Amino acid sequence: MTREEIVYTYLRDHDIPFTAYNHPEGKTIEEAKRWWKDDGSIHCKNLFFRNHKGNQHYLVCFHCDHELDIHDLERRLKESLMAAGKNSPGKLSFASPERMLKYLGLEPGSVSPFGLINDEEHHVHLFLDKVLETAPTLSFHPNDCRGTVVITHEAFERYLSTLGNTYEYLELY
Repeated sequence: MTREEIVYTYLRDHDIPFTAYNHPEGKTIEEAKRWWKDDGSIHCKNLFFRNHKGNQHYLVCFHCDHELDIHDLERRLKESLMAAGKNSPGKLSFASPERMLKYLGLEPGSVSPFGLINDEEHHVHLFLDKVLETAPTLSFHPNDCRGTVVITHEAFERYLSTLGNTYEYLELY
């Protein structure tokens, strides 16, 4: 089964409604914007980070039209995690392709929250921008940058509840 088929099968097996469409490869937001349909969803950018020790990993999702300052992100994540009694992430850096494959089963350019399906040990913590919490529909790659999944916020929340990974909404910018 392809990575895309694994996502669709997982969503169907958990009765999570979605729509999907295929398009030419879009490994970056700029490339993907050429192919996204005007479907009313918030298209999301997804970044995979590790802490300075390499023992904590974070997937960060936010509106594709925004940029994140990594130092500001470090500060925000530190405040949120420490308030929850968890370890501070310290200095963040982008996770290597090898770590991405190990924890999400994905390659660069295809990162999405659907990669958490492959994180059977629930190692990765997901941070979602607060803006996404009120979006009626969201869109992500189906773990392949040649497709887009459009999912309602309610269905996405149901998806997150099936995983076992920790996640939280946080004001990222």
